[in-house]
Amino acid sequence: MQLIDGKLTSKKIREEIAEEVKQLIASGVKKPHLAAILVGHDGGSESYVAGKMKACEEVGFNSSLIRYEDDVTEEELLAKVHELNNDADIDGFIVQLPLPKHISEEKVTEAIDPRKDVDGFHPVNVGRMTIGMPAFISATPQGIMELLKRYEIETSGKNVVVIGRSNIVGRPMSVLLSQKGYPGDATVTVAHSRTKNLKELCLQADIIVAAIGSPGFVKGEMVKEGAVVIDVGTTRVPSTETKSGWRLKGDVLFDEVAPKCSFITPVPGGVGPMTITSLIINTLKSAKKEIYS
Repeated sequence: MQLIDGKLTSKKIREEIAEEVKQLIASGVKKPHLAAILVGHDGGSESYVAGKMKACEEVGFNSSLIRYEDDVTEEELLAKVHELNNDADIDGFIVQLPLPKHISEEKVTEAIDPRKDVDGFHPVNVGRMTIGMPAFISATPQGIMELLKRYEIETSGKNVVVIGRSNIVGRPMSVLLSQKGYPGDATVTVAHSRTKNLKELCLQADIIVAAIGSPGFVKGEMVKEGAVVIDVGTTRVPSTETKSGWRLKGDVLFDEVAPKCSFITPVPGGVGPMTITSLIINTLKSAKKEIYS
């Protein structure tokens, strides 16, 4: 069994990006610039955005954090999105979700210029990804694809079961893994809470991507010998062993599943670190006009 170390991989990628940014600046190109809009004071969102800003600093990007209180109007937020769309210095920006209930996340996502949508949530980018055109791919799926590539995990002709059908992870993973090329060319089944024969499906899987948001959902009896297991789950569960009083738990019952695997991602330290790094990758692509010329 080999652990897929997202922390180490993420560190390597950031070092590569930092080097590339130095070369870009030396050749007279401006520093890539990522902006983030944060509404309110949700603990999870605060730490995510802080991580994103820190990553920008690490690789030599400029970054801007735009904060609003919970009572910001939808109109005001959309005006800011429009302003960032038209700011030539901003290469990419994100609006950190979730947003307060009185603001339509759909409306805000659709208002972002697809050419600056480094989160990869805009319907134009989702559509382009689905038909295999160059697109900004949402961070978690892109991070998983990068891990598969860097660990040289074979995907061609493999049976993959993706557990979870969210628009942010499950659906894009199924599209990316079934596309032509590497890592892809897999036969993908999307399973979810209504799937009847889930255990049987999982036992046939060469690769399982668990993204259902239910701690310890995938158990040893669901995994065949030699399978690759990618755990996307990050649920906070109470813990007496940590200062914070909680710890992160994955969708996979690690101690039961790991001994059967050829490769497995831990939680924390697996897919998580790659998510912010993927956002950095997308911002660099945007600065270099790689997706939209």
